Amino acid sequence: MSKPWSRRDALRALGLTAGSLLPISTWATTNEEGLPILLPTEKVEVEKAITVITLGAGNRGNVYGNYALKYPEQLDIIGVAEPIAIRNERYAAKHNIIPENCFNTWEDVFKRPKFADAVIISTPDQLHYGPCMKALEMGYDVLLEKPISPSEEECRNILQLAKNTGRIVAVCHVLRYAPYFIKLRELMHSGAIGEVISIQHMEPIGHVHMSHSYVRGVWHDSKKNTPIILAKSCHDLDIIRWLVGKSCKNVQAYGSLKWFKESNAPEGSTNRCTDGCAIEGSCPYSALRIYYRNRSWLHHFDLPEDKEQQGEVIMKYLKESNFGKCVYQMDNDQPDHYTTNLLFDEDVTASFNMEAFTSYEGRRTRVMGSMGDIVGDMTSFTLTDFRTGEKTEWKETSDMHGGGDWRLVANWIQAISKKDPSLLTSTIDQSIESHIIGFMAEESRKSKKVMEVKM
Repeated sequence: MSKPWSRRDALRALGLTAGSLLPISTWATTNEEGLPILLPTEKVEVEKAITVITLGAGNRGNVYGNYALKYPEQLDIIGVAEPIAIRNERYAAKHNIIPENCFNTWEDVFKRPKFADAVIISTPDQLHYGPCMKALEMGYDVLLEKPISPSEEECRNILQLAKNTGRIVAVCHVLRYAPYFIKLRELMHSGAIGEVISIQHMEPIGHVHMSHSYVRGVWHDSKKNTPIILAKSCHDLDIIRWLVGKSCKNVQAYGSLKWFKESNAPEGSTNRCTDGCAIEGSCPYSALRIYYRNRSWLHHFDLPEDKEQQGEVIMKYLKESNFGKCVYQMDNDQPDHYTTNLLFDEDVTASFNMEAFTSYEGRRTRVMGSMGDIVGDMTSFTLTDFRTGEKTEWKETSDMHGGGDWRLVANWIQAISKKDPSLLTSTIDQSIESHIIGFMAEESRKSKKVMEVKM
């Protein structure tokens, strides 16, 4: 049995003094949408800046690449591959990339001899495998956006080649770098709540986010892209595995596409929100409301700098692309609710819920231990000690990924500089199990069977 914890023990572990909250971090920069980015707190020491080629200059390529703008002495983006001309041009201008290092496709990059230390792979999910395998063959270190690949076989192939070549591959499981989850894991493994018995974890996607990304967006078709359990929630499967610190033995999953389908289309609705839909004004998923009137969720739109011209370009998107289609008239197949039950070694259990129909976002976590519990919501949590009845609160400023995005990049740069993959929190061999869990969850959901996890 774990030894009893005193109030002083709990406060010390939480980094608090009695009756206080500790805001550890401060905001210092923003992302492409003007939202705040939490900066790394530990100093990164490098002899010279790591040179990098970015493959894919979309949202995530910019999130990671922007680190170089803040810390040019650590990271130098010297190349880009991006088939969408406006993205290629803007990325090149932002990072002062010379024209001969601007490429149309990732294949074009590897036609040249190795000319950088590493690559950032932020291409679409189904285009992770090819560039990652080629980068490893040519001796590049890699920062690989999740998921590793939509295919279990390809995930295992990348893992094997990474081991064979000895290159550093960091998977972008950014939640491992979030102060919230780091502190949560520390407490779980310190005995603060006794022996960990069970976890409940939820990812509330948010109803508009779901409609944008998984009904209208690039991930709407699981067969052409990636099942939602991996595309959206491999972060969560990974963080549960990392928090528990034990191997997963069995997976059972349920879920379906219940709401976003033609049978639920309201009377008077049209194929596009711009076609005179009778209920557009009251529909929570109105493309006109979301993109044109509110001007939100535009990070997949390539808009001109001139604000006056943006409205015209947005309307063109709504009339010609999937972003303007009725959410009940799309050819989407991703589940809009998904429950996954996990059994770990030593009979620790976890349940994970991915939910589309929420008015809020931000993970919710409940950890149940033999001597206490922890209740958290991504920015704060409360630890209750059953033995004393006392409650201790921890609070942290946060961004969308809990502050993990740039801390991941800093960790990756340090590992490359020191040529030491053990410095990484999310190496590919540490991250692979959560992907296998995801593949097993999808198989369980479809077959209605309990699946065994085999590594």
